[in-house]
Amino acid sequence: MAFWQNTPGFGLSAQDCEVLTDAKQYHQTLLQLISQAKTRIYITALYLQDDEAGREILHALHEAAQQNPDLTVKVLVDFHRAQRGLIGAEKSEGNAKLYCDLKEQLGTQVEVYGVPVKAKELFGVLHLKGFVIDDILLYSGASLNNVYLHHDEKYRLDRYFVIKQAQLADSFCHFTDQVLIASDAVPRLDIRPLPTLLDIRTEQKQLMKQLKKASYDISKANSREGLTVRPFLGFGRRTNKLNRLIKALFDTTEQELVLYTPYFNFPAPLLRSLRRLLKTGKKVTIVVGDKTANDFYISPEQPFSRIGALPYLYETILYKFIKSQRRFITAGLLDVYLWQDGNNSFHLKGVSKDGDTHLMSGHNLNPRAWGLDIENGILIEDPDKALLPQIELEKQEILKHCRRIESHDDLETLTDYPAPVKKLLGQAKRVKVDFIIKRFI
Repeated sequence: MAFWQNTPGFGLSAQDCEVLTDAKQYHQTLLQLISQAKTRIYITALYLQDDEAGREILHALHEAAQQNPDLTVKVLVDFHRAQRGLIGAEKSEGNAKLYCDLKEQLGTQVEVYGVPVKAKELFGVLHLKGFVIDDILLYSGASLNNVYLHHDEKYRLDRYFVIKQAQLADSFCHFTDQVLIASDAVPRLDIRPLPTLLDIRTEQKQLMKQLKKASYDISKANSREGLTVRPFLGFGRRTNKLNRLIKALFDTTEQELVLYTPYFNFPAPLLRSLRRLLKTGKKVTIVVGDKTANDFYISPEQPFSRIGALPYLYETILYKFIKSQRRFITAGLLDVYLWQDGNNSFHLKGVSKDGDTHLMSGHNLNPRAWGLDIENGILIEDPDKALLPQIELEKQEILKHCRRIESHDDLETLTDYPAPVKKLLGQAKRVKVDFIIKRFI
């Protein structure tokens, strides 16, 4: 018995689960659910951006609150990310300006909170996902802005699951209220004056300690058989249940493991498990974004910024992996697909094993998610494979924009990169800081 089966899960029926396959569906579904909300809306995301799509969502929340004074509306975003502009932009109030301005204008019961997971954004952020509207959980790795919601021509593809399960929704809301909002380290970001970290530094340290021990309340779970869902939380390295779950999914695969990750940089424990699976004859399928589909990618025609070297660094890691595992590609045991669709970007995450166990998560399967950010996920066990047709349809839609890698020669190398990228990555390797950088990406 796998370790996660030692505790009961929340029972599901197949008709209460829907898998969406594109960003426009995500956008439309979220707006529809908000407009129909009766009792509660809990939004948790890395950020809600001050752009057209972000403002549309926040206005929809305020409008729902105006229409229903009894409606509870709480939005949680990363404390640091909300109070800065885009990378390279001038200093400003960031997205928090939008939150404060709308609060002052409309005065509804919408509440926006900032969660300071670490003292600095570089060392960890709020990476929890999941929107609860009444008894429905809309779970995606996507945040809220123009590209995630496909507001204009450009989109950032993610995964999107709509699950109607009241106890699961209760569990998400209970954690939000009792652990996050109850903490003095989690202030309002829609009321001026905006807090600084110095104002809450002591409380933030206490919150970090609490989060490392926290978990979702599953006291109302009562199902061990059939279609079930279990929520998982992960923060830090030592007691991280989500990390433990992911590794267990790798290690208990009997036939095929399917992985989605936008950034190819597996933590060492997962890389060892992958190699062991291949050596024992198991099938592994990895879907990752092409470097041009990375959200940090900068076209060579545009002015270069150091952050633009990251997609190339990920490609060098992928190149090394494929070269070392090429015999398994030749043998048909390892399939690596690169996703690319015009100038759109790829942000899918998740793990599926043997067609009957699926982890939906914002976890990027990289060292940053493994040890720095706070992450969550929902594990669906489906022994009768009732959801497999939807999961397979999602996969086929994703693969429409993929090419299979036959060899490491299918990828570019350092000699092919633009001069500024070549210089920066060469310098990092020479002074031996590239291995440190890889711990933060």
